[in-house]
Amino acid sequence: MMTDDRMIRELTRQEKSAIRALVTKWCANYDREYGCLPLDCECYMLGKYWTGAYCRYFEAAVLPLDPALAASLAVQGEVKTRPCPVCGRPVPTGGRLLYCSLACAKAALRQQKREYMRKKRR
Repeated sequence: MMTDDRMIRELTRQEKSAIRALVTKWCANYDREYGCLPLDCECYMLGKYWTGAYCRYFEAAVLPLDPALAASLAVQGEVKTRPCPVCGRPVPTGGRLLYCSLACAKAALRQQKREYMRKKRR
């Protein structure tokens, strides 16, 4: 997913907080008391300040949960984003993603179906 041919840069405050939130909520290897369970030390991703060299589990299983963060970590500079039409969280532009998550996509589809049925009943 990530390549090593890009320039290494410092993470922004938003990227650091997004990484911390993802690790503490979704990482199966993270424990509040013990840190990273496979390494038996503090989680590497919580102290991350630069791009490049991510935890393999984080990169493969946790990072895809936040497409906007994955896109911003994959490029050298800032990623252009637009707000999700459902919840307002950032979604990267220039791709096929319309919503920030599967839950937002389902909510939007439900709303579209609701509107369709309202028009049909009239």
